[in-house]
Amino acid sequence: MQLNRIAAGLALGLGLACAAMAQTTMKISISTAQNSHQGIAIDTFAKEVEKRTAGRYKVQTFYNGSLGGERESIEAVQLGTQELAFSSSGPIPNFVPETKILDVPFLFRDKAHARAVLDGPIGQDLLAKFDAKGFKALAWAENGFRHMTNSKRDIKAPEDLKGLKMRTMENPVHIAAYKGFGIITTPMAFPEVFTALQQGTVDGQENPLSVIISAKFEQVQKHLSLTGHVYSPAIFVMNKASFDKLSAADKQAFVDAAKEGTKANRARVDEDDAKGVADLRAKGMTVIDNLDKAKFVAALAPVNAQFEKEFTKAALDKIRATQ
Repeated sequence: MQLNRIAAGLALGLGLACAAMAQTTMKISISTAQNSHQGIAIDTFAKEVEKRTAGRYKVQTFYNGSLGGERESIEAVQLGTQELAFSSSGPIPNFVPETKILDVPFLFRDKAHARAVLDGPIGQDLLAKFDAKGFKALAWAENGFRHMTNSKRDIKAPEDLKGLKMRTMENPVHIAAYKGFGIITTPMAFPEVFTALQQGTVDGQENPLSVIISAKFEQVQKHLSLTGHVYSPAIFVMNKASFDKLSAADKQAFVDAAKEGTKANRARVDEDDAKGVADLRAKGMTVIDNLDKAKFVAALAPVNAQFEKEFTKAALDKIRATQ
């Protein structure tokens, strides 16, 4: 009898220990390198999730498009074959059309303005739109202001863009705007871009300094122009069914972990922006940093008229007026 009680006690203790050790593993991916503003976002997020859930949830991190490009990763999260992804806003409008408005060129004055919009009511309302599409959007993060690089010539004025074959994100707003500049647009997933530039399949691409640096584009691109033509948000997304299974405390842990990831991500973007130009010049790129932005804005007047019809002037003005 005594032995039975001991055995039962041991079994119970073992069961409790196993329950305490039970760990759910989830995957999160990015298209860029680990040593990038996106890498620091998901590394911080993974560490925070594990800490805030006392190790019950572990997030495995994947870099350099090893699980596919951004669009494939977002699709996988929607389908539930992957729990999490961190993506630029590039492919997002294909899934949540309301987010398209954020990609309108020259909409944001600077990063502080963009962050105020995303962290405020406009950004939070947009996060809620993901629920109906099979996602839980955990937090807005940042890719940064996008600039143009190419292998052909210096871009000093809008007319210099005419006829350039540029890789663009798979994003309808970007494509419409770049066609307005006379660019020959070539939508392409990010993991394919370096090789396409190297082989001359495309002349150029456009991305924030953080991406240009981490992707080592200076090896295949000679000219950089600081056009700052579009602000590119990024986002932590989770499969909605996976999120809904979490306890209330764990749901909060995932949201808070994403907020910490965003802080680290934005700090890295600031750092890359501060030192990026000197870094790329030192590596041999020609950098044009004294552009007349007004000329670029004026060149897009017909396209902006289309955007005002699509998104309404009131909605665009509300974003512009955010302090």
